[in-house]
Amino acid sequence: MSINSIFQFLVPKDKKFFPLFEEASSNLIELASNLHEAVNLPLKEREVLFQKIDELEQRGEDITRQTNLELSKNFITPFDREDIHSLVTSIDNVADRLHGASSIMRLYQVDKITKSIRKLTEINLDACQHIEIAVKELRDFKNAHKIKAACAKISKLENKSDNVYNKAVFEIFENETDAKSIIKYKEVLSILESATDKCKSVASVLESISVKHS
Repeated sequence: MSINSIFQFLVPKDKKFFPLFEEASSNLIELASNLHEAVNLPLKEREVLFQKIDELEQRGEDITRQTNLELSKNFITPFDREDIHSLVTSIDNVADRLHGASSIMRLYQVDKITKSIRKLTEINLDACQHIEIAVKELRDFKNAHKIKAACAKISKLENKSDNVYNKAVFEIFENETDAKSIIKYKEVLSILESATDKCKSVASVLESISVKHS
């Protein structure tokens, strides 16, 4: 039995942090799902979902705040304090980017949603689902291979997102003649691609935690 395994056996089972991690990842999926649903609806029908996304982003910030509060109150934590802070912060960063995408589409009144935008929201939703898979395995580290597999999938999705983004931007400058439309679509695409980058950052934190404790 490794020293880490002995330490984990002796430390009391955590009842505060893991529920918060799982709540954060579940909230992230709901946010990404609402965004993906919104871009598949006509302009006039998106507002309800955009409002829901506002609420979910605020909820994510509340979870992050509560986690950091627990860090300040508890001496014993399930793993390194820095890793806990990095995990909830990186998840919150994904939520922030997805919320930003919905805010830009609402602000600019983006009517026509391109296939690339839909594809990027789909990729982000897929990445968020794999974040949740990995987060659920943090409770005991018995299935570290599942964390590794989920993180590898997120990395592949990030590469896919880059390809979709690059192709979409090329097509915008190749086919679009209206300067305002170019700015609008490029900003939406850019922040959606950035969200997938942030998903990869979450994966990096998860992999680091897994290596330390498996």
